[in-house]
This record gives sequence, structure tokens and C-alpha cells, in this order.
Amino acid sequence: MTNLPTFSSQLQKAAPSLMELLDRFHQGRVLVVGDLTLDEFLNGRVERVSREAPVLIIRHEGTRQVPGGGANAIYNLATLGGRVQAVGLVGDESQGVALREIFEARSIANTGILVESDRPTVTKTRISAHARQSVTQQIVRVDRKSDQLPQGAISDRLAVYIRDRIGDSTINDPTEGRSEGRSAVDEEVCSDYGDGVFPPSVIQSALKGHTVVVDAQGGLPRFGGATWFTPNLPEAEQAVGYSIKTEAALRQAGQDLLETTQAKFILITRGDEGMSLFEQGFKANADEMEGQGGDRVHHIPAFNRAEVFDVTGAGDTVVAALTLALTQGASPWEAAVLGNLAASLVVRHVGTATTTVDEMKRALGRLLKVGTVAAGKSLKDVSK
Repeated sequence: MTNLPTFSSQLQKAAPSLMELLDRFHQGRVLVVGDLTLDEFLNGRVERVSREAPVLIIRHEGTRQVPGGGANAIYNLATLGGRVQAVGLVGDESQGVALREIFEARSIANTGILVESDRPTVTKTRISAHARQSVTQQIVRVDRKSDQLPQGAISDRLAVYIRDRIGDSTINDPTEGRSEGRSAVDEEVCSDYGDGVFPPSVIQSALKGHTVVVDAQGGLPRFGGATWFTPNLPEAEQAVGYSIKTEAALRQAGQDLLETTQAKFILITRGDEGMSLFEQGFKANADEMEGQGGDRVHHIPAFNRAEVFDVTGAGDTVVAALTLALTQGASPWEAAVLGNLAASLVVRHVGTATTTVDEMKRALGRLLKVGTVAAGKSLKDVSK
């Protein structure tokens, strides 16, 4: 499906522009509306079996807390250098405080994070343990969340906040002073994990943005008219209602998703098969040759197929890099390539992870060094 020599040639020609885009990531200003989650990792050592019940007693050794869900998209944007404004909900407890403190430490604006007293912060606690001569293994995961939707009043406050930020014609940046006539944000991201932040009123306000990137686990038509949608393969299959196992099915899905969502761009992330970018006007039965319909579909190969340890949160990383590239005037293809590159780095780590501009530049340099992207090889392999 992807012509590797052709793609390699395109990548070589685009290299100067891609490097310049990465250098300007720090200028991007992004508003993220999302279902915020705190991921907790409790680690310890197994001491013995309890006398109270047939369960292990674990001596606690450490706890790590990192952003998850929509919060991971926010954190990825900040780690890549973007200036981020977070919008969402947390509970009135220690987990909510911890998430806000993590954001503050990264200089992420969090005035759009509202506190709910009757719903907890969505928290996923993974308890892992090891014996003296064994590797650490996850034993159980405990999820804390509410099945109740947020109260209408607090959702309305979110909607008003979003409208105010999108409609604000100026931005007060303490590092630059007040600059008249500048939009408060360049792009907007909606990160929907199904935890209640997106009732119709919030979606309606969010869609007033100039460019809106939607990463939703389901219900894509609710965001109809957004600029970009970035479903993974299972999400795309759920949205179109049929299996995507052939090139013909993939092309049909691209057309169907464009029509269903009225989007300008659909980016389907396909794991070790890379990504497929469909542009508005694409027709499944169009010839893929350039100038005969092929200019509206782009297949991007996976940059890392050998060193994949955990794909958790990789979609958030794609959205972060893609969005920052768009803030700096990247073409849709350039933005997708940089999103793909960023994801190829974070999947090499266990759990939700982030990458940096410097890591991306080094990885891009390694890809360019060989002059071709070899299918099935990792970035480490390609650098040899």
C-alpha cells in the first residue's frame, strides 16, 4: 500500500521543512478540552501470603502519578514545548490536586479545570509487585470514576469558558506582555474518553474553534464539522460498522468517515501498518496515482515496528505532535508524518509516555541518514 521508495523521497525533500516545524513547536498555543485521568502506579515487593485471605502482602516501595486520558494529550503537548490551556473536570480530592500540580509544574494553564464535589477524578491505579529474583508484574488495577454525568450547571460553565477562550482576540502572556489582536489559541483539541466532559453544550462551544482536532473513542458524528478526526483502526471500524482488513475496505472507510463527520481530514492510525490520511473530497474508487485522486490519500509507514513495548497513550502523542505542527503552518501530510514520528518513540516505553522535540529531531535524522524507511525495522535498526 505504501510505496517505500516514493515515501522516502518525499521525506528527504520535506526534511528541512519538518526540522523547521519542530524548531517552532514552542510557539504553538493549543486549547485542550478533555476527559482528564490520573494514572497511578503503586509498586512493591511481595513479602508473604496473608493469613487473613489467600492474597499476597506487598510492601509498598513507591507510587508514581502521571497524566492519563485527555490529560495525557495535554501533557504531551506541553512536553513538546507547546503553550497549553487545559479544560476539563476533576474531583475535590487528593487525585485532583495531584493532577493540577503536575500541570502547574509544566506551566500548563489550568484555569479551565473545574472542580466537582460530587464526582471523583477519574483515576486508574495499577498495583504491581516483584519477588526477590523476579520481574515486576501488574497484579490488579483499581478504577475510580462515576457513571453519573456532570451537573448541567458545571457543563455550562465549561462551555462558556471555551467560548470565551476561543473568542478572546488577545492573549496575556507574562513572557511576552500583552499583544493586541492575537488569538488566544491557534488550534483546539477535543480528547473524548467517554467520561462525561462532552455533553452537547460543550461540543457546540468547542466546534466554534477555527481548527478542531478530535480524538474520540466513539460517537464521532457528535463532533460533526470538526476539522480533523484521528481514530485508530478499531475506532474507525466501530464508526463505519464493518471490518477494515483490506485496502479496498480502508479506502471505503476513509470516504465514509469523511462523509459521516463532514471533516476536512481523517487520519486513521493503524499500528504497525502506519497511518492513512484522507482529505475532504476523497473517493474510494478514485485512482491512487497522483493527479487521479491519489493526492487526497496518503499512506505513511510505521517508523518503528520492532521496538513496540506499549501502545498506551500513543494516540495522544500523535494528536499532540500533529496539532503543534498545524499551529506552525504544516501541510496535512507534514503534520501526520510528525505525529507518526512522535508515536514511534513513545511506544518504546511501558505505560503512558511522552517525547521531546530533541528526541524527534534525532529520530528524524536517523531516518534520513539511510535514505529509506525499511519496513519492519525500528529507529534503532535504521540508524545502523
